[in-house]
Amino acid sequence: QVQLVESGGGLVQPGGSLRLSCLASGGIFRAAQMGWHRQAPGAQRELVATITTGGSTNYADSVKGRFTISRDNAKNTVYLQMNSLKPEDTAVYYCRYSTATRNYWGQGTQVTVSS
Repeated sequence: QVQLVESGGGLVQPGGSLRLSCLASGGIFRAAQMGWHRQAPGAQRELVATITTGGSTNYADSVKGRFTISRDNAKNTVYLQMNSLKPEDTAVYYCRYSTATRNYWGQGTQVTVSS
């Protein structure tokens, strides 16, 4: 059973940076496509970024140029570096681990961008 633990969220001022981490256990991490999603209050969960097993990345238009997804297969960890944060980035951020047959989700970490 795959388990995911996110960390790194918090309160940051507009223009600031945060780095989220997601540690995976119980699966073959290097064989999984990984992603970050977020859900703001009253909104649907939306895709933020994905990274394939080969390291190819994809981003939502709203975060392109500001966020960077990366993975360290030796540490079973995926990261989301978030720069130039805006109040509209405020949300709970979720890590997703995808195999050919199902998705696994972390418990989420809160990111609040406010002055």
